[in-house]
Amino acid sequence: MPDHINSVKLPMSHANNPGAVVRTERFFSAGPREIFAAFEQPERLAQWWGPSGFTNTFERFEFTPGGRWIFVMHGPNGANYPNESVFREIQPDARIVIEHVVKPWYRLTVTLTPRGDHTHLSWAQEFESPGVAATMRRLTESANEQNLDRLQALLSSVRP
Repeated sequence: MPDHINSVKLPMSHANNPGAVVRTERFFSAGPREIFAAFEQPERLAQWWGPSGFTNTFERFEFTPGGRWIFVMHGPNGANYPNESVFREIQPDARIVIEHVVKPWYRLTVTLTPRGDHTHLSWAQEFESPGVAATMRRLTESANEQNLDRLQALLSSVRP
């Protein structure tokens, strides 16, 4: 494993650095188990990860704490965007923490909370500083909404 995967230490604390966080929230008409499965199964994750028009090629997907996720996002314009992340925390059906270990560095915390027949999904993307978050916010707010739209479409396609 390359040294940079373990050496990236971001000042991550939502309480201490709230300006560094870009948040997206959504209610889904699916249970936490169904949503979690869309993250843990690489063939399903590849179908919805990224903004509209993007596709993915996964090189490595180790869905365990400390596991690596190496992939390329292919943009609708033909550009390729290499990505490398480490799964920092996995609580089945409840929480996933992913650290993106290449620029732009961030830690994504996805929390699934059952609410009756729905699930509240909280998507908190924490960057290394409020300045970086401000720069990334313009891109990520829209991209994250599109990402969750694609997740909703996937979940709807498998429901009776």
